[in-house]
Amino acid sequence: MSKLALIFPGQGAQSVGMGLDAYKAEAIAKRVFDKADEVLGYSLTDLIFQGPDDQLKLTYHTQPALLTTSIAYYELLRTAGIQPDYVAGHSLGEYSALVVAGVLSFEDAVRTVRLRGEFMDQAVPAGLGAMAAVLGAEREALTSLCAAITRDIGVVELANVNCPGQIVVSGSSEGVQAVVEQGKGIGAKRVIPLVVSGPFHSSMMKPAAVKLSEVLGGLTFNNAAIPVIANVNAEPVIQADIIRDLLVQQVYSPVLWEDCINRMIADGVDTFLEVGSGSVLTGLVKKINKDVRCHTLDSVDAINAYQLTLMK
Repeated sequence: MSKLALIFPGQGAQSVGMGLDAYKAEAIAKRVFDKADEVLGYSLTDLIFQGPDDQLKLTYHTQPALLTTSIAYYELLRTAGIQPDYVAGHSLGEYSALVVAGVLSFEDAVRTVRLRGEFMDQAVPAGLGAMAAVLGAEREALTSLCAAITRDIGVVELANVNCPGQIVVSGSSEGVQAVVEQGKGIGAKRVIPLVVSGPFHSSMMKPAAVKLSEVLGGLTFNNAAIPVIANVNAEPVIQADIIRDLLVQQVYSPVLWEDCINRMIADGVDTFLEVGSGSVLTGLVKKINKDVRCHTLDSVDAINAYQLTLMK
């Protein structure tokens, strides 16, 4: 039997103007943006729709902005009666998945990801951490290289296992630079330094995880109404207390995105809907398995077009 999964993008997918069509078209979507402004105490909506881009790119703005946009588009899907069998999100996107699964309220989630962004921004002084995309290397070989560099030069670890041949590493500036220099020796075609504000999803983020743990401890978590495939272990989770613990670990652990997609496919998912800004995840899914269907729902028109395909 055919199964459907909703997947939600993370940092890097943002763009000025995202979600504006939903805001203008449907009151249910506008309410999501208005609620975000109310909860945060400033006009996130103005920043999303008007920019400037350099402000939207600040992680403590990006995170609530992407969450809000994803949930606004999801509300349009929900009113159309689309029911997923699984939900998952890439890093920050996991919070969107948890809102959809009924684990967290939107209000708690948007407040939390704003703080998560602040904690991540503060965890490592500027210039001491870095990230790089490694293209064409095998996971096992890159893991071994990172272990050797960590031992001899400086911390560097796998941060995002995105798809075959695309892995992001994260850690100290020295450690990441060593991967840039030594990557070709393990078969990497290219190693591209990324413009980021910190070494996300590395052990250097543990100070942020400690602060986030305190925030999450004060929130109401419900058991998931829809199984959530967790970034940390690529397993379906439902229990509220386990989800809370995994969100803390997620800050300093690799995002096993390739494994998450493969797990859902193994469980019968053959259609993925990317809900939110951009089409990054759609591209990754196609590289993981070219036989599954994936639709990018990043506009009202795209959502309407998808609904029309269901009626045929």
